[in-house]
Amino acid sequence: MSRKSSATPPRSGFADRYAAFAARRAKPAAGFVSQPEPRSIGLYARGKQLVSGNILFSGHFAEAPGTLLWDIPSPDPAFDADAHGFAWLDDLAALGSPAARSLAQDWTWAWIARYSAGFGPGWTPDLTGRRIIRWVHHATLLLNGRDKEASVAYYRSLSQQSAFLSRRWQAAAPGLPRFEALTGLVYAGISLIGMEKLIAPATAALATECRTEIDAEGGLPTRNPEELLEVLTLLTWSATALTEASRNVPHDLADAIARIAPALRALRHADGDLARFHGGGKGVEGRLDQALASAGVRASATPSIAMGFARLNGRRTSVIVDASAPPGGRAAATAHASTTAFEMTSGRRAVIVNCGSGAPFGAAWRMAGRATPSHSVLSMDGMSSSRFSRKADAELSDRAAITVSRLTVGVEGTDLYLAHDGWLKSHGLITSRALTLSQDGRRFTGVDALTALTADARRRFEDMMTETRLDGAAFSIRFHLHPEVDAALDLGGTAISLALRSGEIWVFRFSGGAKLSLQPSVYFEKGRLNPRPTTQIVLASHARGFETRIGWTLAKAQDTPLAIRDLESSDPEGQS
Repeated sequence: MSRKSSATPPRSGFADRYAAFAARRAKPAAGFVSQPEPRSIGLYARGKQLVSGNILFSGHFAEAPGTLLWDIPSPDPAFDADAHGFAWLDDLAALGSPAARSLAQDWTWAWIARYSAGFGPGWTPDLTGRRIIRWVHHATLLLNGRDKEASVAYYRSLSQQSAFLSRRWQAAAPGLPRFEALTGLVYAGISLIGMEKLIAPATAALATECRTEIDAEGGLPTRNPEELLEVLTLLTWSATALTEASRNVPHDLADAIARIAPALRALRHADGDLARFHGGGKGVEGRLDQALASAGVRASATPSIAMGFARLNGRRTSVIVDASAPPGGRAAATAHASTTAFEMTSGRRAVIVNCGSGAPFGAAWRMAGRATPSHSVLSMDGMSSSRFSRKADAELSDRAAITVSRLTVGVEGTDLYLAHDGWLKSHGLITSRALTLSQDGRRFTGVDALTALTADARRRFEDMMTETRLDGAAFSIRFHLHPEVDAALDLGGTAISLALRSGEIWVFRFSGGAKLSLQPSVYFEKGRLNPRPTTQIVLASHARGFETRIGWTLAKAQDTPLAIRDLESSDPEGQS
């Protein structure tokens, strides 16, 4: 997930700058209480890219071998956030070569020389917390071979950042930014000699955030699965650090971890990746496994509903459906109009996906990724199921509400029925989706319907028919395919065969008055320069009566075996 600091209001920016200047008076720490252990996971391939001078942050690429990171012109605040948050240290540590160590040290001490006085865009609470965590995790990498003067500068800067964070953590936005700030403060108090006084207030504040931000089912207000993973990771890091320092882990912190872990298991596809909804990606490779292992929460029956998502599971096949209204409040600015959209995975292979978050690729792609047609769901032509405001942040101001929700798990499989009112005001139509996944995972069926249920709704629908001169409401049901799925029209254009790299063959068929086609689509993936081209199945039709129904089926071909030994690897991350 692209974790960007929100734009800093002028008053907040001034307060951050003042606190950073005041923190220069902090007494430097003499060293670490004990030798820190690296816990954050990076990617070997990205480490190699950085060493070769290929910098890719938040969708922006710079080819600058031999150039300090801080000398590269910044294209936007998201690039600054990735640079000043120091998460790239994870990737250099994953590479672990002498060249990687040298680059990590050069960029870190250049940051100290240039920004430790309190200047630059990195002095916000969340970025400071993120930076402290990485400096502590990778202290061995950074201090190896450095002289006493460099070590003194390193500890002086860490002490200043800790003092700043103790004054400004409350200014971080609730949710992930504040969890980052408080985890950084916990790390500083536990790790640095002389900073012990920070531990008690930091852990108390972290416990309060757990109590107020994590709901009873282990979810976040943003309903972003990848953000939930990031929060669990931070909480397990804090809990482990407290335990190793012989400090008590607050009950609210431990309880939040126990609630989040089952929710994340429910949001995890059969291939191990997270469902991609509301701005979230599939998660950094290995992070979900690490977070769940660190949580220490014994795996039990996976819940069928988590954070507003419904999970259908049939052996090697998983389906995750957005079964709730889009998030509101402060999360409305990042929410997607994805109500009743689903993703489907077979074994290690994603089949049906959402386009994902276009935020790393610019403002236009960001808005496109949030719209209903970028999800595997029915959409009215020209109108998302939830509407975007005209404000600068384009929040979802008119959100579709679920009117009916019913999940039934039986011997033959799992049935899910959902209905929402996204086009009730505009068209007089309630939209429903009935999904069934067989117990063996070989057959997945759906019925999408548009229905005018009440007399008032039928009057609205008749008005719409008059306005369109009886042409009706044009709509499309979209099924976005993962880029590694090979799709082809079959049986004279009445079916579509889907070939997975595992060797599985799935066949898509439909019933009802619709036109079937394969059309271009995109797949947004963090770590790439451009969106990946892919394909979507489209069923196009018109609603001209009080009820319109389109049925469809995704089924494994009869000659596809029950179990396949899937050994072929996916595309390496980061290739364009």
